[in-house]
Amino acid sequence: MKPACLTVLVTLAAAVILSACAANAPSAGGPGTAASPAPAAAIGQRDLTPAEKKIIMDAVGLSLVDPKSARYRWTKFPEMTARDSVNYCAIVDGKSPYPAYNGRQAYIVETKVLGGRVIAATMGLIAGGKDVALVAKMCAKYDLDPNKAM
Repeated sequence: MKPACLTVLVTLAAAVILSACAANAPSAGGPGTAASPAPAAAIGQRDLTPAEKKIIMDAVGLSLVDPKSARYRWTKFPEMTARDSVNYCAIVDGKSPYPAYNGRQAYIVETKVLGGRVIAATMGLIAGGKDVALVAKMCAKYDLDPNKAM
């Protein structure tokens, strides 16, 4: 597949996945309102637990050639949320099935939350190379920034 086609495919996939996530997110307002969820920073943030990181690594690892050699950089996670689904963005340094994406890759996963803890994660989008900016742009819609990963 040509890089230009891959970029278009990744962009379209991201738009579809994230629109579905946004459509399923409960509204903060009453009936008929379209209030957006509060930014993570307004809620308070925390570090992920080792168990939560493993759940996310397992989801992201499915998109990597050698998941065991991947190095993760983590961002903060909302301390409290009334939703049972939270989008999460961060960075992984790993080997992609697409050589142009090897190295630093931004990703977004949809996490399922129960009792304030991540219990499952599903890969939304991962991209490296020049397409890292596409993921960062999609993450920005949720007030997330993979570039803040430590």
